[in-house]
Amino acid sequence: MDVMPLLLLVAGSAAVAAAARRTPVPAPLLLVAAGLAVSYVPGVPEYTLDPDIVLPLVLPPLLYTSATDSSYLDLRAQLRPVALLSVGYVLFAAFVVGWAVYQIVPGLPLTAALVLGAVVAPPDAVAATAVARRVGLPSRVTTILQGESLVNDATAITAYRVALAAAVGEGATWAGGIGEFLLAAVGGIGFGLVLMVPIHWLRTHLKEALLQNTLSLLIPFVAYAAAEQVHASGVLAVVVVALYLGHRAWEVDFATRLQEEAVWRMVAFVLESAVFALIGLQLPVVLKGLGEYEGLLAAWYALALFLVVVASRFVWVYPATFLPRILSRRIREREQDPTWKGPFIIAWAGMRGVVSLAIAFSIPLTVHGGEPFPERNLILFLTFTTVIGTLVVQGVTLPPLIRFLRLPGRDPQAETLAEANAQAQASRAAERRLDELLADERNALPPPLADRLRAVLERRRNAVWERLGQVNPVTGETVDDTYRRLSREMIGAERRVFVKLRDGRYIDDEMLRTLLRRLDLEEAAAYREAA
Repeated sequence: MDVMPLLLLVAGSAAVAAAARRTPVPAPLLLVAAGLAVSYVPGVPEYTLDPDIVLPLVLPPLLYTSATDSSYLDLRAQLRPVALLSVGYVLFAAFVVGWAVYQIVPGLPLTAALVLGAVVAPPDAVAATAVARRVGLPSRVTTILQGESLVNDATAITAYRVALAAAVGEGATWAGGIGEFLLAAVGGIGFGLVLMVPIHWLRTHLKEALLQNTLSLLIPFVAYAAAEQVHASGVLAVVVVALYLGHRAWEVDFATRLQEEAVWRMVAFVLESAVFALIGLQLPVVLKGLGEYEGLLAAWYALALFLVVVASRFVWVYPATFLPRILSRRIREREQDPTWKGPFIIAWAGMRGVVSLAIAFSIPLTVHGGEPFPERNLILFLTFTTVIGTLVVQGVTLPPLIRFLRLPGRDPQAETLAEANAQAQASRAAERRLDELLADERNALPPPLADRLRAVLERRRNAVWERLGQVNPVTGETVDDTYRRLSREMIGAERRVFVKLRDGRYIDDEMLRTLLRRLDLEEAAAYREAA
């Protein structure tokens, strides 16, 4: 097996993603553009998006990282809009897009058109959350987009299976389709509920951080595969387990949390970079065999589908936002009146991504009778152009659109004040506990060490209050920046002395690693106090 193309894909996509951080262009868009450009370079191997790899091996970890970073409480508070988008909108878009394509493309069977509708129905989890984090959307809008992206893939995959069964001649019925949808949804949630408690128990009882993080890497794949074995939704199983583990992450050992955060950030970065680069690299594969639909005709179909996809989201989002308020007095009393701006951003943030392409490439070559699947290459092409179109048009315009609409973002002053109050309460509890412990003669400490424990608490409590508006008049640095810089300089001086002592053979490498590890933890603590 030639692994060089895979290594080049990972290395190249990581380099482009890193470069994107220095530009105003969103990383997903730059990765797609780079993939498109590289796909036409002579000698570049043909990369094929294998759905048997993408769906079970790439989608679960991306969903897992997104779900563990999400807030279960925030999602529960926004359950209605999240459900209306992740389930209602996806089914609505699958039908509307399918029907529109059936009317636009002559000779395309309705069942095949509905397959295409299900393929392009779900907005992409990675693209939506990446843009939301980058542009600083209001917390409610970000929560709704994140929640939608966690569940909509499950809805789309199930709708695709039902439409595909009808397209290939398996005699699917409406009742059978609804039954399969309910089985997938209920089964996926059920598997997640069954797995989450024993997995969390195992995580909290493993004593080594290395073992705990090995388990963490296996969790999304195990949850996905177990649910899919009985035709339940692996996506929902992963999301349920991840939300529970993220909600109770505080119960895991601190060393595990430090390692886990670093490991999953690396995994998510590599996978997100590679999958967006793969989208661009797919163009030569998609264009092969397009046949009679080449040229202006294919371009017209692509433009029409793009407009239908964008318009259908607006048609759904605004009624889904305002109709519940009109129909329910309880909602009007409990929630603030929304403006038109928030729904507009949610509607415009419907970029499609790698999941749509992975589902499209899983369309079989033939139907049950042995005939070719109707217009399979056209479906692949339209899926590709829809993904590219939404990433380019919506991905590029979303940040300036948010700035133009002047959506109220997070209030840093209010958040810092809430953090300071929380830290003050926690510090008082820690001081009471310290006094209780020091009152026991078994915990006797020399006064300097006891004072050091109290000084750490005092520093932690005061650090947050110091962030409220203090700036160095000479350098323009906040007290956080100055504290972090001075801490780094002091620790750097210690680190250089340790290395010099090792080079002079006063200490060995094992002792150097121990000392550097201690400094690394202190630097991380100083950074977190200031960050």
